Amino acid sequence: MDTKRIVLLIIFSTSLLFLWDAWIKEQERLDTQAVAQQNGAVTGGVQPSQDAPPVPGDTLVTSQAESDTSQIPVAGSPTESVTPRLLATGEQIRVVTDMVIAEIDTVGGDLRRLELLHHPSTESKDIPYALLQSQASRIYVAQSGLIGEGMPNHKTVYRPESERRNYEMTAGDDEIVIRLFAPDLEGVQVVKTYTFRRNSYVIDVGFEVENLGASTVRPFAYYQMLRDSNPPSGTTMMIPTYLGAAIYTEEEKFQKIHFSDLDKNKADYPANADNGWIAMLEHYFLSAWLPPQQTPREFFAKRQSDELYTAGVITPIGAIEPGQVARTAVPLYAGPQEQDKLAELAPGLELTVDYGWLTVIAVPLFWLLSFYYSWVGNWGVAIILLTMTVKFLFFPLSAAGYRSMAKLRLVTPKLQRIQEQYKGDRQRMHQAMMDFYKVEKINPMGGCLPILVQIPVFIALFWTLLAAVELRYAPFALWITDLSTPDPYYILPVIMGISMFVQTKLNPTPTDPIQAKVMQIMPLAFSIFFFFFPAGLVLYSLVNNILSIAQQWQITRMYGSPAAATTAAAAPAKASEPVKAPDPDEAPEPAAAPAKAKASDSAPADSKAGEKRTRGKKRR
Repeated sequence: MDTKRIVLLIIFSTSLLFLWDAWIKEQERLDTQAVAQQNGAVTGGVQPSQDAPPVPGDTLVTSQAESDTSQIPVAGSPTESVTPRLLATGEQIRVVTDMVIAEIDTVGGDLRRLELLHHPSTESKDIPYALLQSQASRIYVAQSGLIGEGMPNHKTVYRPESERRNYEMTAGDDEIVIRLFAPDLEGVQVVKTYTFRRNSYVIDVGFEVENLGASTVRPFAYYQMLRDSNPPSGTTMMIPTYLGAAIYTEEEKFQKIHFSDLDKNKADYPANADNGWIAMLEHYFLSAWLPPQQTPREFFAKRQSDELYTAGVITPIGAIEPGQVARTAVPLYAGPQEQDKLAELAPGLELTVDYGWLTVIAVPLFWLLSFYYSWVGNWGVAIILLTMTVKFLFFPLSAAGYRSMAKLRLVTPKLQRIQEQYKGDRQRMHQAMMDFYKVEKINPMGGCLPILVQIPVFIALFWTLLAAVELRYAPFALWITDLSTPDPYYILPVIMGISMFVQTKLNPTPTDPIQAKVMQIMPLAFSIFFFFFPAGLVLYSLVNNILSIAQQWQITRMYGSPAAATTAAAAPAKASEPVKAPDPDEAPEPAAAPAKAKASDSAPADSKAGEKRTRGKKRR
């Protein structure tokens, strides 16, 4: 089997693994949902609540000097016995900036909806993408509160400072601050604040705690995301992408927290640190709590009732003496996975752009892709230029591989004669072929290894294009108006299938009929697979195929001519005069072979005898 077949089979098998992995994940999600629905039916549609405020662990408690643990609530003591699927609602406060449209609910002071103005929804280009929302079909909200006796949490009903319910950033505004007052507590006044800034997806969420009593208070603040496991609209199982939580610390680095592990209570992640962040990820977008560096924190993640999951962080506020005011805030990033901007917000946040184990290769590829875009202003053209660049850089390796393939193509008839001559003796056939390769100075893996070296780079390029949020609604040309969605008319996948068919024709026809059938079916199978792939990925594959065809055709033309064949065959003949390669026109007939060959017999010896008989006939 030649190099191209090996590579195509590897790609074909990898695609099947992707599909299998996506199918397994979809089945796990459906099974989890079925279990949740079954449990809900038993309890009348709701389950016992786990929706209580989180409880800090001993490590975080002891990090606060002279902590009074009596003010910390006991785990499992919620204010309500059950929690419905829909969150309780109060008044809505609407905030419009140049980047987002946000809705804050007075119940909990939660951020219940966040629309990204510069990123359209999957359904319509005229509707902003809703990253956060609270509906029956999807729950994804940002919650926060205080931990301590009588302190307000995400169930507390707040009172807005102003009668206004709509805020819009004007030309002269750089920020909008929303202040929410908690109900009067005995000796403590709490104000929750949201700060929205111009040209930013970062929202500061903070608390102002004033101690009006006679004793010291030591509250904790918690910040969490609450969401279900339903994938965002427009997601397809043909392209498996990550949906779940993630955490980063300097010691453990980036780590995903899968919902399936939370279901089984088997999630393993660092709980305590003085650095790091926690996030919820989906394809193209994320929300992340980013506590200041060098401050104690405790991370948590768990499954709530009815297929809801929380991931968040607890931070100490410190001791607040009578008459004092303490302020604390944690930035919330809720927006697109723009790699160059994420790195500026927090260490490791750029790792949320999911390149898998090929991140070290994908990052420079994306940098080069962005450079080309800044130059040409079209992401489709940038993809073409990036593919051409990678092909050019790997041309020496590709040329070596194609040269080896072209040489194998020239001697294929001789190899077929050897296979025919020794078809009854696989051991002698193998030995004869190895001797033949040695005489011709051909490495049978010479065409495969150079291409195998390139496979990680091209897979990294695949994931680079798949994860790039910049390709959403990015037009290319003509009918391709969104490189992140499939070709609406399937023109690119069909052309790509044709290019694969042309590639197979440039290779010698397999002698094995099963291999021949597989090679005929693969272009059709890949075309069908790519019907569901984003147009940007199909464009990359098509350009890569066209360049490979041109490269292979040129090298085959250079090394596939009769003159080249004579030159290639003459050199090894001088170097190995005693051993001659079998010639398809002079090879002995199968009947001439002895009935019982000795173990020391080989193809070159038989070929040499046949050659002597032919020379004898010429003398006569």
